[in-house]
Amino acid sequence: MFKSVGLVARFDRKKAIRLAEDLAKHLKTKGVEVYVEDTLAEKMDTEEKTVPLEKMKTDFIITIGGDGTILRTCVSIPKPEPPILAINMGVRGFLTEVEPKHALAAVDKCLRGEFTIEKCMKLSITADGVKFPDALNEALISADEPAKLLYARILKDKEPILNCQADGLMVATQTGSTGYSLSAGGPVLDPDVNAFVLTPVCALSVLRSIVFRADSSLTVEVLRPRKILVVIDGYHRQIISSKLPRLTVTHSKYETSFIRFRENFYNRLRSRLLFKGLGGKSNG
Repeated sequence: MFKSVGLVARFDRKKAIRLAEDLAKHLKTKGVEVYVEDTLAEKMDTEEKTVPLEKMKTDFIITIGGDGTILRTCVSIPKPEPPILAINMGVRGFLTEVEPKHALAAVDKCLRGEFTIEKCMKLSITADGVKFPDALNEALISADEPAKLLYARILKDKEPILNCQADGLMVATQTGSTGYSLSAGGPVLDPDVNAFVLTPVCALSVLRSIVFRADSSLTVEVLRPRKILVVIDGYHRQIISSKLPRLTVTHSKYETSFIRFRENFYNRLRSRLLFKGLGGKSNG
């Protein structure tokens, strides 16, 4: 069912680059048209076609790296996104599915159609007329300078619900609830919970995370400073400057799709993130 594939890998690990070369050769023998991310191709010994992420329109994409490689890919690739087979060469690799030693076998399973698809919600973000890339994990709002407080008013469906003073605010998906939001004290959202979570970063008050229904419209009005930094999934960064910066977050019409074989969310949660070393069976 797959006739073309895009290859994306982290640039700082020779093993990732070598695996990308091996996969390109293997896929070519299977009759699959291979496209290599242009910046990766500069480091590879390959004759495959090269293309920037922004123009990578293939039947599926293979990422070789950790969660950062996945997020970088999802921020940039054209929408709607093709499914992603994520091979783990990261520190944690929570979102990944396959270890490098199983990469070739996993590719063969994909080509035979022996997989399932996990669909993950994304967030649509706009600020003062500017449309940001959709977020798979989170949108972070902070002052444009470190250690500078953000004074903000939060509105749900255009109705004010609370004021907040904090180093920053983030809005995270179910997927993102296991990342930066969790580190900031937010809850883990079960993937079947159709919601997103607002988590303050170092709030001055006792404000904790709030979970909203996915069909909610959440607006952050920044009372001060007048210049804010918006970061999408840790990669896309943009300064917004106005008298009253306003950022609105809603459910995106697009999703990210992951190719899965056997692992589920709670296997990954237990073996790679929350409960490792606390006893119990692990599938890591």
